[in-house]
Amino acid sequence: MTDRDDDQDAIQTERVRAAIRDEIQADEDRDDSPPPRDIPVIELRDVWLAFDRPVLEGVSFAARKGETVTVVGESGTGKSTIVKLILRLLVADRGEVFVRGKDIEKVTYEEALKIRQRMGMVFQSSALFDSLTVFENVAYPLREHTNLSDDEIGERVREKLRFVDLDPDEVTQLAPSELSGGMQKRVGIARGLAANPGIMLYDEPTSGLDPLTTGIITNLIMKLQRELHVTSVVVTHDIRSAFRMSSKIALLHDRHIVFFGSPEEMAASDDKYIQTFLGGY
Repeated sequence: MTDRDDDQDAIQTERVRAAIRDEIQADEDRDDSPPPRDIPVIELRDVWLAFDRPVLEGVSFAARKGETVTVVGESGTGKSTIVKLILRLLVADRGEVFVRGKDIEKVTYEEALKIRQRMGMVFQSSALFDSLTVFENVAYPLREHTNLSDDEIGERVREKLRFVDLDPDEVTQLAPSELSGGMQKRVGIARGLAANPGIMLYDEPTSGLDPLTTGIITNLIMKLQRELHVTSVVVTHDIRSAFRMSSKIALLHDRHIVFFGSPEEMAASDDKYIQTFLGGY
């Protein structure tokens, strides 16, 4: 391949990314009542939730357009619960959960579904359908929620697989069981991106991965922020990845957010619990 071919590929890649950014923005602009530009894309205000015991008490934080906010904390502190609240899979006992300016808990069920369809979700286990090929897994949300033609779906699937650094010619017809754990996570991200959402949610995206593959997934999340300006909320136990990818970090401890700020501010904190939590970072 010549340098000219490389240049043409780079130009085409940037055109595709620009088109995705434009589609994300156009989708947001088509909102019946778009929120003011200066409000957070996601915001929790004084959220309380209990099951058989209190889980969250007075939790507040916000993610603005293009930010990556990570929620960290010890195991069992309710980190994944926050993602379920944003998706309205759970409803808070008190407080408010806003997505693009709308209180997700006060809109109708149909409106909540529409909002949810504009968010991509990557699960801890990748949650791919074992009975479907890689192609059909990534195409699934497009078949369910869009009117794209088969040709348009095919091109969209290939585009998303290339974005997560998978060769469509090599993986589209494989079953999830034929992929490594890291490749499954990348397919999960491609599926989450399929509908060009402006919001991505991740529940422990690097759990169970080796350090090299963890770095690949972390770089992909950073790539989404850098190239597509996607707003992300990432629940993770991996503080090293959190420090690399985050615009802001929310530290959950004893049912409360005890710190919310930049990685640099967190590292500089003289709070005893924060320093103990960071440990050998």
